[in-house]
Amino acid sequence: MSAAELKFPDPPPDQPSWLGLAQAVFNEQAHRWDTQHCGGGLRWQIFAWNKGYDYKNSISNGGFFQLAARLARYTGNQTYADWAEKSWNWMIDIKLMAPDYKVYDGANIDKNCTAPSELQWTYNVGTMLMGAANMYNFSDGDPKWRSRTEGLLNASQLFFPQSLGGDIMQEIACEPQKSCNNDQPSFKAYLSRWMAATTQIAPFSEGYVMKKLRASAQGAAKQCSGPPNGGTTCGRTWNTAVWDGKLGVGEEMSALSVIQNLLIQKVAPPVTLKKGGTSKSNPEAGTGPVDPTPIDPVLTRKVTTGDRAGAGILTAIVLAVLLGSTWWISF
Repeated sequence: MSAAELKFPDPPPDQPSWLGLAQAVFNEQAHRWDTQHCGGGLRWQIFAWNKGYDYKNSISNGGFFQLAARLARYTGNQTYADWAEKSWNWMIDIKLMAPDYKVYDGANIDKNCTAPSELQWTYNVGTMLMGAANMYNFSDGDPKWRSRTEGLLNASQLFFPQSLGGDIMQEIACEPQKSCNNDQPSFKAYLSRWMAATTQIAPFSEGYVMKKLRASAQGAAKQCSGPPNGGTTCGRTWNTAVWDGKLGVGEEMSALSVIQNLLIQKVAPPVTLKKGGTSKSNPEAGTGPVDPTPIDPVLTRKVTTGDRAGAGILTAIVLAVLLGSTWWISF
């Protein structure tokens, strides 16, 4: 979607267009809208054997909402806008998004999504913010979408705690506790990017957003002082110039994103089909015939106690054979 909006060179005519690829993703996700559990929404995982298949979370549904909103803005097609509104309303209805626009992590389907986890992550409010800003732009400044965009901006203040001065970004669910996993250090990158992009399509947000991005970028730059790589390794604690000892792809992504997005005012806003866009539309992308070969039910059924016992026995046999072979070879 970004490639279409930013006018990347179009692929050759015999290849899918940037817009067509985004439309294919949308169509495949819309096909997976699950009304049998929780009245709608997307599951976190596609396959039943994946952990999280029974979970409907905000980043999956927020990503779908954002994609629908961006497609609506780029193409002018009301169908995408209707899907954006539908997914927004669903998240409100099952309380993944609170009346004050706090965006919670997700909910299990076994309780019909009635007990959402109230963990809050930067990328969840970020993806909803980007989608709402696109709907504000698509609707020519509809007050409803302005109010929603402003509500999400206000909710994002949670991630700029007053204890750090009120303008430095922090992943509050794991940074203070030093419990972030391998994925979570990258989440600030997404919020930084989507906040910056929001200023281009909802200009009223610029003052609030840029003040926070500048302070956060300064903090990130100071934190990029770790001794690996000649004193340029980035940590994740942006409120101190002393490197926190953390390093990884997520830390580098977040620091690069928040610093780079200070340049947002120097670049042209995202285009649309009516205003400069050249990527070809293919509304039917992703809806062609699928592989008719059915998935073996053995792969999708739930694992039973008997299965676990059998697996344990087989593991013990293999281990015994391996150890016996090793003993025999040693003599």
